[in-house]
Amino acid sequence: MSGLELSVVMPCLNEARTVATCIKKALDFMARNGVRGEVVIADNGSTDGSQALAEEAGARVVQVPDKGYGNALMGGFRAAQGHYIVMGDADDSYDFSALDPFLDKLREGFQLVMGNRFQGGIAPGAMPIHHRYLGNPVLTGIGRLFFNSHVGDFHCGLRGFDRDILELLDLRTTGMEFASELVVKSELNRLRICEVPTRLAKDGRGRPPHLNSWRDGWRHLRFLLLYSPRWLFYYPGLSLLLLGLALFAWLLPGPHAFMGVHFDVHTLLYASGFILLGTQAIMFGFFARVFAVSEGLMPHDERLENKLERLPLEKGLILGLLFTLCGVAGSVMALGAWSSLGFGQLDVGPTQRIVIPSVTLLLLGGQLIMGSFFLSLLRLGRR
Repeated sequence: MSGLELSVVMPCLNEARTVATCIKKALDFMARNGVRGEVVIADNGSTDGSQALAEEAGARVVQVPDKGYGNALMGGFRAAQGHYIVMGDADDSYDFSALDPFLDKLREGFQLVMGNRFQGGIAPGAMPIHHRYLGNPVLTGIGRLFFNSHVGDFHCGLRGFDRDILELLDLRTTGMEFASELVVKSELNRLRICEVPTRLAKDGRGRPPHLNSWRDGWRHLRFLLLYSPRWLFYYPGLSLLLLGLALFAWLLPGPHAFMGVHFDVHTLLYASGFILLGTQAIMFGFFARVFAVSEGLMPHDERLENKLERLPLEKGLILGLLFTLCGVAGSVMALGAWSSLGFGQLDVGPTQRIVIPSVTLLLLGGQLIMGSFFLSLLRLGRR
């Protein structure tokens, strides 16, 4: 053990104008408060002399050849020797001389301490309008909804954590979405998380930011969706399934009119599609959850285990076979009706009210049978 309490890790890519200032602030904070610590600059390929300036200012520079915000930070984390790590950008937008609330909360036992710029204040020109009133609020709101989180600023770049959580979280993303991954996995693993007000100043880099608003915003959103199969698959699938069943129950007995609009077998066919697509989406959500847990992307879930124990392969096969047999029976009835007419012209309405449910049941049965085998295959990997 190094005996260091704190490592301040800053990713750096051409921050010659500000990196020394950030390092000096962090070292001054440690000296003023008697904290044994270090500053680690995770350089991601600077070409403006940032490395030499960082070393002159008293930091330890670590070269991280793999490009990307997440790669740079993970390289810095691996090199850090402190028990606690505080991460923040080296563009002088965060005040490293005011890390007291972060270190205090970490000492209290919180495993992740998030900065909140909306509570601490945002200086004029420090955050683009579309980030302040669209990007950050929307993505934070989605994160809070999907993961039952209380974090009010998912993308604040200044945050601290206990280095022991790194092995548990197994952080993998390489780009800007790393900011979301750290919060999401901390929530999924039920770590102790808190927020402290953090002021955001206008950066001093004198060049355009590395962040690409729409590309990186989409990467954040994609990550949030992929780590929440319920919202990506299950809830949309359940909505489609219920809508399809409602329409099916309404139109199967006969045509109906609503507000002057006539609905018949054509709408019944769409209802069948909703049922099939909704069922498939629900199954995808379940498969995604099982796969994510088996691969260590999500933590062990006892409730999921209990559900899997109640869903052996044989039950899915039996249910799928029953649906298939019902579909076959309906198809035979439809064939009999056609045969009685000498295989000539059919009355579309009555016939389709037999054919559409029959085909729906045949496809549902096939889905359940194949899905049951696929789930069993995923579970082989888990054991």
